[in-house]
Amino acid sequence: MDGVTRPAAAPPAPGEEGWRALPPEAPLAMPVQSLRARPTVRPGGRPSQLTLVWLRRLLVIGAAIALTAFAAREMWLVLGSGKPTALQGIVLVLFVVLFAWIALSFSSAVCGFLRLLAGPDRRLGIAPDGPPPMPGVKTALLMPTYNEDPSRVMAGLQAIHESLAAAGALERFDIFILSDTTQPEIWVAEEAAFLALRERTGDATRIFYRRRPKNTERKAGNIADWVRRWGDAYPQMLVLDADSVMEADTILRLADAMERHPDVGLIQTLPIIAGGNTLFARMQQFAGRVYGPLIAEGIAWWHGAEGNYWGHNAIIRTRAFADAAGLPELHGRKPFGGHIMSHDFVEAALMRRAGWAIHMVPWLRGTYEESPPSLMDLAIRDRRWCQGNLQHASVLPARGLHWVSRLHLLTGIGSYITAPIWLLFLVMGVVLAIQARFIRPEYFPAGPSLFPDWPVVDPVRAMWVFIGTMALLLAPKLMAWFALLFHARDRRGSGGAIRAFLSILVETLVAGLLAPVTMLTQSVDVVGILLGRDSGWNAQRRDDGSLPLGQVARLYWRHTLFGLAFGGAAWLVSPYLALWMSPVVLGLALAIPLAALTARRDIGVGLRRLGLLMTPEERETPAVLARARQLQQELTAAAPEPDVLRLFREPALLEAHRGMLPPPRRPRLDPLDTALLLGLARLEEAESLAEATRLPRAELAAVLADARGLRRLEALAAGQP
Repeated sequence: MDGVTRPAAAPPAPGEEGWRALPPEAPLAMPVQSLRARPTVRPGGRPSQLTLVWLRRLLVIGAAIALTAFAAREMWLVLGSGKPTALQGIVLVLFVVLFAWIALSFSSAVCGFLRLLAGPDRRLGIAPDGPPPMPGVKTALLMPTYNEDPSRVMAGLQAIHESLAAAGALERFDIFILSDTTQPEIWVAEEAAFLALRERTGDATRIFYRRRPKNTERKAGNIADWVRRWGDAYPQMLVLDADSVMEADTILRLADAMERHPDVGLIQTLPIIAGGNTLFARMQQFAGRVYGPLIAEGIAWWHGAEGNYWGHNAIIRTRAFADAAGLPELHGRKPFGGHIMSHDFVEAALMRRAGWAIHMVPWLRGTYEESPPSLMDLAIRDRRWCQGNLQHASVLPARGLHWVSRLHLLTGIGSYITAPIWLLFLVMGVVLAIQARFIRPEYFPAGPSLFPDWPVVDPVRAMWVFIGTMALLLAPKLMAWFALLFHARDRRGSGGAIRAFLSILVETLVAGLLAPVTMLTQSVDVVGILLGRDSGWNAQRRDDGSLPLGQVARLYWRHTLFGLAFGGAAWLVSPYLALWMSPVVLGLALAIPLAALTARRDIGVGLRRLGLLMTPEERETPAVLARARQLQQELTAAAPEPDVLRLFREPALLEAHRGMLPPPRRPRLDPLDTALLLGLARLEEAESLAEATRLPRAELAAVLADARGLRRLEALAAGQP
């Protein structure tokens, strides 16, 4: 394979002496952290609090408070300034909460804009150019996967492996594929793809595979299991996602920075979204590439050493993670109790609590991910993230957390709570207008009064409040475009100044229409979670986002009905109110065609041909990203349909599967053992292998992971009764 350094001798085949799917274990204790007890801070571990950092925070938060206070006063005057009614008070409170959210984002974005103009801050001494340093310690690259397409996962890992080989740095890194896959056919395909990856790279000593039979605590438990079994052998670990691709240059700079700064526990990069083809994915990709750096630079500037963790494309000090990030189980029932779903924010907060610095380096390029291809796929992911972020309400009271870490948790909660707040604000606004239109005001309230009480709403001031709010929402996009003009490569890669501006208009228009649809979806999610409905855990689609129109209609007919009813109510009050509400009403009324059209690949590709919604990584694709896409196409075309029967058609694969099974364990009263017992009983009744492989997925996965079940399946494959 071009670009791959091969060892002199071929790797041992499964069954031969020296073949192994995993390295020798190096256990590392990972105690569960208490949220109530006073935490232990490592000696000398707290990052120094510079006056400059506090001034930055005062500037950002103070500006947000000042803007919110001014807007609150203006809204008070809009509502008539006299004695507010209960309804007016509710509208005012909701407005202040929403505006404060916008104001903080705006003040942070202004700082990000200034940082983009000033250039990289070279945080932690990471240089953006020059030859990459060679770290002196070994780093583990962890790829957690859950029912993902193995071709995609292995293509990304091979591209990273080849990039490291070209940099002469392979011996500094080991790659671990950490599977939590539950679907038996994908499990078999993963094992075959793992063996093929080793064969293609000629590297059997640095690429490993492990599947957990029981995926406790989901991704967080997957990483924790690796830390407890192999963490002591690797001072650093770089956590990837199934769609992650990273350049060797970036990986080396991160590993070197972590090694040189013993007080740092985690360094988070800004993954660039790439590879999108549908209109929705290309909008997300463009927004992330153009607006994302401005937002990330702003929060990195004032967060300092109290940064956050986004769950992937970040390097972590293994010892710090093991000592401080053992997640507790939350009290109560789901959806708030149980294992923490959105683990990354909490892990960062716990590490910072123990004194480890958490940094973000948003300007460091060479780290990529993908976007959900459609609004429907985003909604599925958002449902899980919503539940996980609402769980953070149970973490907020934890003792010893840094106040910025608490702010991260509040931000995660607010990113979903603001949806029902916005919806309630709109509904209360219409109700307030209905009250003014149909309910006779009480000009002379009971009791002594020299003058009548005139209820007045100032429409001119209301218009200016609306314009000011929209200005704060849209200004960061204009600032991002202006900053783009000063970076020649990014400007050319985005289609030039004019096409980039037109792209911002397209993205803003479509995103503005989709915003009320997302608002209603998230509001329903929040209510469902508060009522106790669990979101579960589903694999994410990553390619085509299209669905039959009938299925889209079944998903979004309620949005359309609500939008029409909402618009009708506004029209009955006043045509002017209906006009005022028209952006929200239009987005909801058109929810079905909007969801269907934005999921289409041909529209996204057509805009790309026109030079719209372009990104620099699209015009000049980085080598590692191009290689990953090429490999994915080749592997997908050559891969057979996932099938458990493949295990019994390929002796080498069966032997490898047997060698990778976990050691036997004592049966326990849990669902895994129940599935195994049921599966073994049904295997005894099966008359053929085809019949046996039609077992329920949980039972089939259980018997494939058990030596007795595997022997029975082999006997059926050989035609034995």
